[in-house]
Amino acid sequence: MHRDLQLDNWTAVCAVDDILPDTGVCALLGGEQVAVFRLNANDAVYAIGNVDPKSGASVLARGLVGSVGERVVVASPLYKQHFDLRTGECIEAPAQSVPAYPARIEQGLVWVRA
Repeated sequence: MHRDLQLDNWTAVCAVDDILPDTGVCALLGGEQVAVFRLNANDAVYAIGNVDPKSGASVLARGLVGSVGERVVVASPLYKQHFDLRTGECIEAPAQSVPAYPARIEQGLVWVRA
């Protein structure tokens, strides 16, 4: 972990190689659990809240990454609802959406902005 690296509200949460392509990991960002995903297709990273709003469990980082139409999503491992990785919106129940955070890869590290 690279918790000591911060720049203008951006925090280095891990090395990009710490995340297997098309999977997620959990990071602690300012006291909040954040699910960080790396997509192999375009080598992009996304970050959303890690807590499944329906169950209250911190499990979204363990969900399956895929797509629903044009949207890149993660399916919750518990109730299978789909969360848009760009916006955090729950496709099946928008009222149960999670926060989305800007994320980027720079110098081999994954950076997330609080």
